[in-house]
Amino acid sequence: MSGATAVGGISDSEHSAQLRKAVIAATVGTTIEWYDFFIYGTAAGLVFPKLFFPHESLLAGTLAAFSTYFIGFIGRPIGAAIFGHYGDRIGRKATLIATLLLMGIATFLVAFVPGYNRIGIWGAVLLTVLRTLQGIGVGGEWGGSVLIAMEWSRGHKRRGLVASWPQFGVPSGLFLANLAILAFSSWSGADFINWGWRAPFILSIVLVGIGLWIRLGILETPVFRQLLESNKIEKAPIAEVIRKQPREIILSALLRMAEQAPFYIFTAFIYAYATGTLKLSRDLVLAAVLVASCVSFITIPLSGHISDLIGRRKMYLIGAAATGIFGFLYFAMLGSGAPALVFIAIVLSLIPHDMMYGPQAALIAEAFTPRLRYSGASLGYQLASVIAGGPAPLIATALFAAYHTGYAVAIYIAACAVISLVSTALMPDYTGKDISAEYDATRSPGIAAAGSGE
Repeated sequence: MSGATAVGGISDSEHSAQLRKAVIAATVGTTIEWYDFFIYGTAAGLVFPKLFFPHESLLAGTLAAFSTYFIGFIGRPIGAAIFGHYGDRIGRKATLIATLLLMGIATFLVAFVPGYNRIGIWGAVLLTVLRTLQGIGVGGEWGGSVLIAMEWSRGHKRRGLVASWPQFGVPSGLFLANLAILAFSSWSGADFINWGWRAPFILSIVLVGIGLWIRLGILETPVFRQLLESNKIEKAPIAEVIRKQPREIILSALLRMAEQAPFYIFTAFIYAYATGTLKLSRDLVLAAVLVASCVSFITIPLSGHISDLIGRRKMYLIGAAATGIFGFLYFAMLGSGAPALVFIAIVLSLIPHDMMYGPQAALIAEAFTPRLRYSGASLGYQLASVIAGGPAPLIATALFAAYHTGYAVAIYIAACAVISLVSTALMPDYTGKDISAEYDATRSPGIAAAGSGE
């Protein structure tokens, strides 16, 4: 059947085609952005302590390198506020193009930052500035990518699956980042610290060009066009969402504790820990994280799909509980020092994370009314970067230095899981409800449109 949709007057087949384009654009774009973000994290664990902080001890250099890594997370809420404002004011598409450019150019320039032996501490200063710009770019990226996909999904039964595809960009970016660094690590050998690590940053500009070409070909979402047509664009969306839905913002940030903090321990701290403490080869760890990202290709969309069946909140609670328990198993396997067990631990590490990350996009985005959705979802999501993802490698490094056991880090992961369990239990769950009409913090999305199925 090729009847016109309620919004925009396009046929069902055209709508389906736009949904496919939107999902591809969101997924490819987030893949590129996360590639950029992850090559920095990998380099921070493997190269930056020696290159930019050569006169510090191994521990102090690692902490200093992860401090520049943390700066990117501070930039994320700033990016969420800036691009959330424009995403709710001028549209999802234009904002996504801007975030991709900012992130891509900043990443490309990291490749040309001289080390300490050439310009002293100014190398670390330049690195920090570019890392901040990276953070601002990725801070505005997530909300737009999720909405450009989710708001093209007319039905309610597959929204968790559709919204999980932009999340798919994380393991894709992680896979590409580790593949690039593994390839240039093997190629450059002993010269990896001199020039090999820079090549993946240079390659990022090619990916940015591909992402721009794809994103320029999509249309604005029907939900945002409906807001324009009904003149419901908010003048100050950030201020309004803080005033109207502060509870959802805070809960969105706190429920991410069990997802984001362990993730950056499993994908950033592990490089310094495995190569520095366990004395394992760099390529072994890179290969293990590479395989782990491949597993996430399945577990992220699968978890999003399951959330459509059993509910976002229930799926998320299962994932948070699994993460809290898995932390102890993870460090027990790492503590063995056996390369095979370490490899398996790393490969399995992202599965509990993915059980939350799959349904997370829909769980958070659905909680905010359409005219404030970009701002509210972005702000709540990215505030977690300051309290969870950013400090996680620093906290893990400090805990291990103080207690000389990975179980101290496992207790930290378990504490994050408890916070997420409580926060998720308090989060509204809009699985299966229509979210195109305006609603506020005290009223669920209208059921009047519930008859508009797939």
